[in-house]
Amino acid sequence: MSDPVRVGVSGFLGRMGANVVEAVQGASDMLYVGGADPSAQASVSENRYDRIEDLLENARPDVVVDFSVPASVYDNAMKTLRAGAHCVVGTTGLSEEQRQYLDDAARARSVGILVAPNFAVGAVLMMEFARKASAFFEGVEIIELHHDKKVDAPSGTALMTAGKIGENWQPAAQSDTSRAPARGQAVSGVAVHSVRLPGLVAHQEVLFGNPGEALTIRHDSFDRKSFMPGVLLGVRRIREHQGLVYGLENFLFG
Repeated sequence: MSDPVRVGVSGFLGRMGANVVEAVQGASDMLYVGGADPSAQASVSENRYDRIEDLLENARPDVVVDFSVPASVYDNAMKTLRAGAHCVVGTTGLSEEQRQYLDDAARARSVGILVAPNFAVGAVLMMEFARKASAFFEGVEIIELHHDKKVDAPSGTALMTAGKIGENWQPAAQSDTSRAPARGQAVSGVAVHSVRLPGLVAHQEVLFGNPGEALTIRHDSFDRKSFMPGVLLGVRRIREHQGLVYGLENFLFG
């Protein structure tokens, strides 16, 4: 029997991070070795650290799962890769340029990094269905709804969905929302509308329209536990890769 995967969690005091800790502790093939969070009262004996450098040095994780904050995620991931550990990133906010730098850093150390805007299996399927449907409709818009503490807008899931739709969808003229801001932010020509309300978790609708018909594809996460199977899949699979993998669908469908 192989040794369990040693897993550390960056942002372990947050709502997502706490769920990841619980999920890892419940996985028979994984060992939770500690967490890092700037708000933590550091204690080596309790595997709690306020700096990710200390987590990497003392706990020696094979994989670090990052659910910190957008302002810290790039530095956290870069430090993880340079330490020779694999990384699974659920924190959104990484630019395309930053993802390229992380890919280079991962390949230099022969490790892998998964960056996934959404770990819910249903959300990944929603994006795939939207990509396929986009070839058959003249119009499409996205409405994404999240809790009021979510920092970024549009969400990473909405941005990724719009990008996938843009692979197939060829509107007569791309949306220009500059003169009508209530029409949403244009991403790959798709109008994206963001809603932030207390009580919500993570929800998204993709609305397609043709003359005389409409199609709505919707996904709802009512509890953060919906993301955990995808996170655990990422932890298990990322060690098979070198460089950056963008999107959980690469592990679900590949």
